[in-house]
Amino acid sequence: MTGEALIDDDLVELLRVLAHPVRLKLIFAVRDQELAVGQIESATGIGQPLLSQQLGVLRNARIVETRREAKQIFYRLKPEALAPVRALADQFGASPDATTSTRDASASAAHFARILR
Repeated sequence: MTGEALIDDDLVELLRVLAHPVRLKLIFAVRDQELAVGQIESATGIGQPLLSQQLGVLRNARIVETRREAKQIFYRLKPEALAPVRALADQFGASPDATTSTRDASASAAHFARILR
């Protein structure tokens, strides 16, 4: 498969959404667990209204999914949401394995972002 076959408007939009540091921080916060908005705020230090705005962007991009319980809204990463990025990273031989730490994954993502510039 050629590189051009992997690049489409949906992938470009996904990469654009992921290119924001606050959104990346939010993705890392909910990647392994479902969290309520207040828990995300405590875990990341991102306050309102920026938190709500960026969670809305992730929700609209279908990267996270929500669940409402009474007045609380819980967020979690959709497992399949980042599959196109993994496929693209595989083309560069940059896909981290399951034992990679969060810090190492962040460094890999930063390296990958530099490749795309």
